[in-house]
Amino acid sequence: MREIVFDTETTGLDPKTGDRMVEIGCVEMVNLVPTGATFHAYYNPERDMPAGAEAVHGLSAAFLSDKPLFRDTFQELLDFIGDAPLIAHNAGFDFGFLNAELTLCGSEPVCMTRMVDTVQIAKKRHPGAKLSLDALCTRYGIDRSHRVKHGALLDAELLAQVYVELKGGRQIGLELAAEAAAAEAPKELVAVRKAPEGPRREARPHSPTPDELARHREFMAGIENPLWG
Repeated sequence: MREIVFDTETTGLDPKTGDRMVEIGCVEMVNLVPTGATFHAYYNPERDMPAGAEAVHGLSAAFLSDKPLFRDTFQELLDFIGDAPLIAHNAGFDFGFLNAELTLCGSEPVCMTRMVDTVQIAKKRHPGAKLSLDALCTRYGIDRSHRVKHGALLDAELLAQVYVELKGGRQIGLELAAEAAAAEAPKELVAVRKAPEGPRREARPHSPTPDELARHREFMAGIENPLWG
């Protein structure tokens, strides 16, 4: 099963008030195992960057000024995600911005039935616990020491590890991958030899004849110092 774990960075909290997506990072997984395939892009939001948002992800208006516009390159993103389920932390936020950008381009929004929200999964597994990405990384012993500021690809990579743990741990992913590999492996062809058709014959006698028994006794008598003697 192919799934895409993704994260976005934005200029604010609400695309309906003019906030824009400025970064997206995607990680491909098959049977809960990262394949190594990723997608990452920055976008020029065509507006200023509020200080509060820049403090979170460190992306300034000057840095983004020479980046492509989403409408000019969005097909690359759509080609990467394909029709796979899309996994995000507090997924409604990320889906809201992604679909707002697609709508501005005149493209069809991503169907919400593809949304998988790891916050909701974590809420069921750990009721009453802290559910932030940092908190879940701590719970599952996932190293996030290199996470100084939010970054879409980095956070997607961390979330991919968290998602595996929420689904039952790394071992289940390895088992699923092994099962998929076994299913795809070529099956050996075994030739089955059918008995020839015809009348049944009576079984041949296998008991030794008196002559065979006599020769056996003679042979055994010629053995010097037998172990059974």
